[in-house]
Amino acid sequence: MKGVLLSGGTGSRLRPITHTGPKQLVPVANKPVLEYAVEDLRGAGITEIGVILGNKGRNEIQKLLGDGSDYGVEITYIVQGNPLGLAHAAGCARDFVGDDDFVMYLGDNILKSGVTDLVESFEAGDYGAGIALQEVDDPQAFGITDIDDQGNVTKLIEKPDEPPTDLALIGMYVFSPAIFDAITELEPSWRGELEITDAIQRLLDDGYEIDSHVVTGWWKDTGKPEDILEANRLVLKDKELNISGTIEDGAETDGQIELADSAIIEADAVVRGPVSIAENTTIKDGTYVGPYTSIGANSTLEDIHIENSVVIGDSDITADGRIVDSLLGRKANVESAAELLPEGRRLVIGENSQLKL
Repeated sequence: MKGVLLSGGTGSRLRPITHTGPKQLVPVANKPVLEYAVEDLRGAGITEIGVILGNKGRNEIQKLLGDGSDYGVEITYIVQGNPLGLAHAAGCARDFVGDDDFVMYLGDNILKSGVTDLVESFEAGDYGAGIALQEVDDPQAFGITDIDDQGNVTKLIEKPDEPPTDLALIGMYVFSPAIFDAITELEPSWRGELEITDAIQRLLDDGYEIDSHVVTGWWKDTGKPEDILEANRLVLKDKELNISGTIEDGAETDGQIELADSAIIEADAVVRGPVSIAENTTIKDGTYVGPYTSIGANSTLEDIHIENSVVIGDSDITADGRIVDSLLGRKANVESAAELLPEGRRLVIGENSQLKL
């Protein structure tokens, strides 16, 4: 079985963070989201992975993953170009997949339990496709499945006005090669895209059985800033965190802390985990770093209170204030204006920024 990892898309819901890079490289607990997907595929025994690239961020993604050897996999890059739908992206992998079954994994998703159970469930039967499902609160926003009393999938609907169930497809699929013929028969939806739900429905109409696997544990689509923060919280809560860096005498620390070997927590700083602090980062005197916070590499924090936040990295945060529930992009600097006149806030705000002052 092979893997197909989708890494295209424009990341419009994460702007301005994604103005300068692909959404799949935004870090969660100081690790790019895309790496979690690669590790999940490898954990399911899948070592041949095709990475679908869009028009944006190709070089950054290839620089991160390389040939896959650092992750114990073999990576082939496949260019999709314009994002014309999940089914279109899957169809681009036809030559790579050949006659094999394959897992398709959306590269901006994180799943606590990985995809091993989904793969094993698919391999236990004779299916045209396998789908991962989870109950959601807003089924109108997802592709939804209808299931009969025996648990068989009978229908799939993309973003229905009147959902028959609350079981949503969550971005991990297993397909037989039959999916490719189904894709070639599709017409674009009202969104102008080739919908993967329509392709799976065509398999159903052609007599193929569809395996459904309801995922237990958390799952996050990291497409919006609040999703990044929630995913960061969930990963830090479950992750085994280790201290390799320096904690000076007089620093106050408790809870689980991940501290890179070149990172420093200075005396009179307070860090309460779970927290991840990356390499070449200094938490200076007078700083409070609270739970569920990740501080990226090459950053300095001083005289700031920050919690439940993600600092992507290369940042200086030296304002005397309190930051909560925030996502700070790379090279974002937050300084004090206390000595400046006239008094007032001084902002340089990118397109699609969100502030609560």
